[in-house]
Amino acid sequence: QVQLVESGGGLVQPGGSLRLSCAASGRAVSITAMGWYHQAPGKQREFVAFITSVGSTNYADSVKGRFTISRDNAKNTVYLQMNSLKPEDTGVYYCSTGRATYRSGRWYYIVDYWGQGTQVIVSS
Repeated sequence: QVQLVESGGGLVQPGGSLRLSCAASGRAVSITAMGWYHQAPGKQREFVAFITSVGSTNYADSVKGRFTISRDNAKNTVYLQMNSLKPEDTGVYYCSTGRATYRSGRWYYIVDYWGQGTQVIVSS
């Protein structure tokens, strides 16, 4: 079992920045992939980014160049640095642990555990 606790959400103006954190406990999370998902109001949860245990990363097209995912295995923590935020980035951001595989020229990420989410509001 893995427990994930997100923090760092809040209200920010368009063009601003936030850094989300997710602290993991339980199983040996340092050997798993970790990722972030976003659920906008009234919409389905969507993939944002993941990072493997050795630091390989993958991003949704909508956040490439604006968001950066990183991790500190010593602290069992994954981060999401969000820059140049847009109103459409508003929603709940969920941390996850899972399994990442690369085959046929693309990455696949399967979630095993979810955090409870942290709210981000981008508004002037």
